[in-house]
Amino acid sequence: MSHPHPELGPPPPLPEGGLRVTPLGGLGEIGRNMTVFEYGGRLLIVDCGVLFPEEEQPGIDLILPDFSSIRDRLDDIEGIVLTHGHEDHIGGVPFLLREKPDIPLIGSKLTLALIEAKLQEHRIRPYTLEVAEGNRERIGPFDCEFVAVNHSIPDALAVAIRTPAGMVVHTGDFKMDQLPLDNRLTDLHAFARLSEEGIDLLLSDSTNAEVPGFTPHERDISNVLRQVFASARKRIIVASFASHVHRIQQILDAAHEYGRRVAFVGRSMVRNMGIARDLGYLKVPPGLVVDVKTLDDLPDSEVVLVCTGSQGEPMAALSRMANRDHQIRIVSGDTVILASSLIPGNENAVYRVINGLTRWGANVVHKGNAKVHVSGHASAGELLYFYNICRPKNLMPVHGEWRHLRANAELGAMTGVPHDRIVIAEDGVVVDLVAGKAKISGKVQAGYVYVDGLSVGDVGEPALKDRKILGDEGIISVFVVIDSSTGKITGGPHVHARGSGIEDSAFADVIPRITEVLERSAQDGVVEPHQLQQLVRRTLGKWVSDTYRRRPMILPVVVEV
Repeated sequence: MSHPHPELGPPPPLPEGGLRVTPLGGLGEIGRNMTVFEYGGRLLIVDCGVLFPEEEQPGIDLILPDFSSIRDRLDDIEGIVLTHGHEDHIGGVPFLLREKPDIPLIGSKLTLALIEAKLQEHRIRPYTLEVAEGNRERIGPFDCEFVAVNHSIPDALAVAIRTPAGMVVHTGDFKMDQLPLDNRLTDLHAFARLSEEGIDLLLSDSTNAEVPGFTPHERDISNVLRQVFASARKRIIVASFASHVHRIQQILDAAHEYGRRVAFVGRSMVRNMGIARDLGYLKVPPGLVVDVKTLDDLPDSEVVLVCTGSQGEPMAALSRMANRDHQIRIVSGDTVILASSLIPGNENAVYRVINGLTRWGANVVHKGNAKVHVSGHASAGELLYFYNICRPKNLMPVHGEWRHLRANAELGAMTGVPHDRIVIAEDGVVVDLVAGKAKISGKVQAGYVYVDGLSVGDVGEPALKDRKILGDEGIISVFVVIDSSTGKITGGPHVHARGSGIEDSAFADVIPRITEVLERSAQDGVVEPHQLQQLVRRTLGKWVSDTYRRRPMILPVVVEV
């Protein structure tokens, strides 16, 4: 198996007749999926998603792929193929189209409807090409065939990309549910046909590669939901991804059966479910869905609220309910259903929300105590089955953390893919398919790009480090006025602390030390404010560390008069 090396440099020019594959996100992480294919000087992008921030990224709203390696080649992009409508696959599109709004978007009906609604908020009218399973489209030098795959959102597609360098199949996210709610199966017949033609490189979803056996059926959840609805005496509040149409359909079916009305809460939930209903992907009996403002007129036993926040996102509706910061107040006897998986890294945030809800008397039903979620990704048994059908000549695991990628690679090896034809890459690692063999050829920049409010890319790791220090240790400011000609102190030092746990009065012990250091510097002829600020920072920092074993941010200000 090929492995990336930190010493990798920029890749050499792509050999004539070769195909270059550059993942800019989605490898070594769950989210931010984006892969760039290059042939004959032209580019095709598959997916452009976002990653949601974790606790150690305070203040960050979204994390984008790094577009810097393609920024000077935007005119070479033939299009962006979107495999399905989840945020980790389409959420970055508006930010790329800000740089070149006329890049065509290619995807299924529901996927394009979801991204078009998102782009409206950014005032972008995209060029789109709607495709469906079985369609075959020439996109520049890329001959793309689209294959139906089953996932946790309708209309998901895999894509087979034919070039003179060979055929690459990108699965997108998929599983092989044999009893899907929409009766739309993963098209194994199409994959077998592609296999007969010869799959030179397979990029395969790795998310559940560590999970043995087969992923349970989506419809297995229905009976559990009915039991929850049957036993609930007051309101039922369901938290789910705003794009999980299949799960919401089952909630609507259970609500209809038990005589409850449903209201969607949150802009993204209202928008996406409205789109799904208008396009016929969500079947809603007349009168079932009502506006949230009308719920006060209904008894609690007839109310179902569907909202976002299943991952503990601080600004999502469910988190705000748990913190008593939402118009909907949780009361004793309410039932809350968390109808999603735990994305790795979100566990603490989710359990914090569960504890908050329980504190107010809610009965919280989640994956840990009831079968209210099944994954949208193929488990190990399905992947083995899939590889035996596809028989790829080269394999590149995608979509997953390192442990998932490695587990997926091992599954491929078990089904006969030669070890030297399995490439385990990470974001930015360039893989070239030349003369039928895939191998690593270099690395491009593919770091995190942070979205913070309206700024994109302005906040970097140093700023995040400062935020973490401020959050963990607080800040101490020092204000000193000096004579510009002599360097002598004419005012201060004044020391104030915020969030450090140290009273301002305690600094009386260190002020003489700061004064002494500054006076000595004046005698030595050091009067440059920046140098004096560094002396103040070191003196105060050492005192705080020795006295309190803390490392707050120290902000010295030296003013000349």
